[in-house]
Amino acid sequence: MVRNRVLVTGLGAVTPVGNDIPTMWENLVAGRSGVDRIRQFDPSDLDVQIAGEVKDFDADALFGRREARRNDKFTLFAWEAARQAIDDAALSLDDVSRRRVGVVVGTGIGGVITLLENYDTLQKKGPHRVSPFMIPMMMPNAASAAIAIAYDLQGHNIAVVSACATGSHAIGEAAELIRLGKADVMICGGSEAAITPISVSGFKNMGALSMRNDEPSKACRPFDAERDGFVIGEGAGIIVLESLEHAQKRGGRIYAEFIGYGATADGTHITAPDVEGAGAAGAMTLALEDANLAVEEVDYINAHGTSTLLNDPMETKAIRRVFKAHADRLPISSTKSMMGHLMGGAGAAEAIVCVKSLETGWVPPTINYENPDPACDLDYVPNRARKIDPRVAMSSSFGFGGHNGCVVFRRWEGERANGGGA
Repeated sequence: MVRNRVLVTGLGAVTPVGNDIPTMWENLVAGRSGVDRIRQFDPSDLDVQIAGEVKDFDADALFGRREARRNDKFTLFAWEAARQAIDDAALSLDDVSRRRVGVVVGTGIGGVITLLENYDTLQKKGPHRVSPFMIPMMMPNAASAAIAIAYDLQGHNIAVVSACATGSHAIGEAAELIRLGKADVMICGGSEAAITPISVSGFKNMGALSMRNDEPSKACRPFDAERDGFVIGEGAGIIVLESLEHAQKRGGRIYAEFIGYGATADGTHITAPDVEGAGAAGAMTLALEDANLAVEEVDYINAHGTSTLLNDPMETKAIRRVFKAHADRLPISSTKSMMGHLMGGAGAAEAIVCVKSLETGWVPPTINYENPDPACDLDYVPNRARKIDPRVAMSSSFGFGGHNGCVVFRRWEGERANGGGA
């Protein structure tokens, strides 16, 4: 079956290292950390007091006070990133069929800030003071709905919720709709805003978070022997995908081609990954098969790279399992070392990193890599960005529940490029 080719034509992001693509990319290539002491509440009573927070995000200025108060922060992050991506794509929605433009934007947790604030109101002021907007604000599909409402988009509208694999799954599922001819344009990605005392405490009590409160910028240390957990983050990444025919007909600027998608489940544990990396390797293999690629054709991997004791050696095993001898020649980096873990937004932000790497030729570093771990023995692009001019880049995401997602992009080289999955 011949399927439509899928192109990336717009990018938008709100992250701990920048609230737009140029700022985010500059900071990532420079190796600057966005992790610091938590500022949105006083964390003094918590064992973990650091996070990758979005900074200087003025929702009132961006959306007006009314909309800012009627949407949870995770929705506002996604909405702003979508606005950036649509503007970046120069997509005139007056010139498209709105039933052929859809949205797939997910989240790992959803409007937890709204839920907690209203529970506090219930306890202190009674049930009649709970906001009538609480339910639509906290539901996980709020971001996807808000973007569609803002732009009067009437195509497929879905919210993917698969923990930390959400962003990759959202992009992959959106691309499938275009490939199958069910949409011309998809706005897709993920968003999260769950830095709260209860979320931090829950992750800490399960042993998942770094405890390096005294040196926040060095806390997230993917693949390093002295890593002690991930750093919770927040933010959103949004990509505009279009069919080749639609993008070329309107003369859209093309960043890259989406060529592969793989998704699997570990089927083993609700939080711990399969230690042998079988599920992760399976997602990578399916993505390569979908893209019709040999392993030697992949030039860069943006790793899940959480800085946890279990993920990093598992991911290393999975990469070796799939790429075999090529694994030793393959640059791999974890941008979570700078952004923290955006959870439902992570896969989308990291897919954007892959696209920017293909566009610019640079791959960002894994910062804080100081002490090699014998169980993590690949090229993690330590501490400094590297110019490698990749043609093919892969992004992998793995989430609680054993959810695995992998997406692959190719540098756009015109219509003669061999599209994946045809």
